[in-house]
Amino acid sequence: MLARIITGGIWGIDAYAIQLEVDISQGTESFEIVGLPETAVRESKVRVRSAVKNSGFSFPHTRITVNLAPADVKKTGSGYDLPLAIGVLSASGQLGDHRHDDSSVFVGELSLDGRLSPVRGVLSMAIAAREQRRQNLFVPSANVAEAASVGGLRVFGANNLVEIASHLRRETLINEANHSTCLTRSSTSDSLLDMGDVRGQEQAKRALLIAAAGGHNVLLVGAPGSGKTMLARRLPSILPHMDEEETLLTSRIYSVSGLLDRGLIATRPFRAPHHTVSTAALIGGGSPPRPGEVSLAHNGVLFLDELPEFSRIALETLREPLEDGRVHIARATARVTYPARIMLVAAMNPCPCGWYGQEIRDCTCSPDEVRRYRSRVSGPLMDRIDVQLEVPPARYADLSGSRHSGMTSGEMATSVGNARVIQNARGGGKTTYNALLQGDDLRRACALASRAEGLLRRFVDDCGMSARAFTRVLRVARTVADLEGSDSVDVGHVSEAISYRMMDGGLPQAA
Repeated sequence: MLARIITGGIWGIDAYAIQLEVDISQGTESFEIVGLPETAVRESKVRVRSAVKNSGFSFPHTRITVNLAPADVKKTGSGYDLPLAIGVLSASGQLGDHRHDDSSVFVGELSLDGRLSPVRGVLSMAIAAREQRRQNLFVPSANVAEAASVGGLRVFGANNLVEIASHLRRETLINEANHSTCLTRSSTSDSLLDMGDVRGQEQAKRALLIAAAGGHNVLLVGAPGSGKTMLARRLPSILPHMDEEETLLTSRIYSVSGLLDRGLIATRPFRAPHHTVSTAALIGGGSPPRPGEVSLAHNGVLFLDELPEFSRIALETLREPLEDGRVHIARATARVTYPARIMLVAAMNPCPCGWYGQEIRDCTCSPDEVRRYRSRVSGPLMDRIDVQLEVPPARYADLSGSRHSGMTSGEMATSVGNARVIQNARGGGKTTYNALLQGDDLRRACALASRAEGLLRRFVDDCGMSARAFTRVLRVARTVADLEGSDSVDVGHVSEAISYRMMDGGLPQAA
């Protein structure tokens, strides 16, 4: 007998329909899977056989042939266990008249005793099922929240194979998941810290305010203990809330990475990989490909502390996502693209010992050591960092003051929100920000007053600024003007933008 079951596969962050056909025929006992299954899919034969038997069903002692269509696409992952088990039970007549059901999708991994374990990418599969006009989605209970958050689809979560079999035989029905109660959202961090906790450092806060308002990349340079990490970790608290489209896309990335366990992502991600991270872990890769830290920070912040300590190869691979907002991973047979629109926040010491140019302690590094340390960050990468500033050590007067000092996250978030409203209006109502301006849009948005143009011309001629750095100065100046509610970009706006490019061509040379 033949049974046909619909399931789903993942490529990148997108899901596609897979038709799983199970044919049980007379002949020598065998269990074959065709259709380009990789190792985990081939191993599902062992899990399914044990799960079926240990769930109280009989496993056919005959020839079983399974086809996964389309046959020219490689099938990866363990989510085929459940549809394969349902297919075997259907084809062997153990589910009543259930044979072919194109309206239902089955996804899940089975343990040997028939319990269902969560799988990656269920959110993307639910979206694909809705787009394909499927009606029902059967998933492990642990995946119910992300699946039911999509809406327009009946989602059934089960703990084991027996529950789904009883539902299909109309014996004991599974309760349909409630869409509204599954819209709970999780945060990628335990709490949002407040900028008011940072004592002093008002200039650094101002720079982060500008960066958040325009979506600009930031480099913080300072001695150990100056507050660079503290400032960076509070940046998400002043960023605008994600809209529905951003929330869904960010959550899909976390879903295919197996990191979505408490509903949709509510706050902008903050990722801080250690400097020993591999290139594949940072950018993405592996077999099958998985999103890296850059994609996990999509719509949020990627914080690279101790920037020169990262491998040169890993840092150079950041050029594409910083410029294009996406990552391309090429394989012999296919190419996968992951979203990677991030705010890069990097931090570094001015030298290996950390005390170069500081009055409170002498630097122990030789000039050659300082130059080698700074050369680990290439000029092309530095060009892509819009806001570059030095973070001085905190003063006693700041540390001994009240708990909150200067601007708080609430005040800064209000300013950022107002600036983003201006930018969205300039973009015709769609969500955008100044860091994305280019070409004619940039020229129209950044029409300079005569004095501002003269200042910028002198700076470019004197410093030999690259075309990319010139563009980024214009974008930052436009953001400064937006924060002040100014339609034109004046000399003060350009002057402040230039002040954040003092590291062009490398950090200031050691004495």
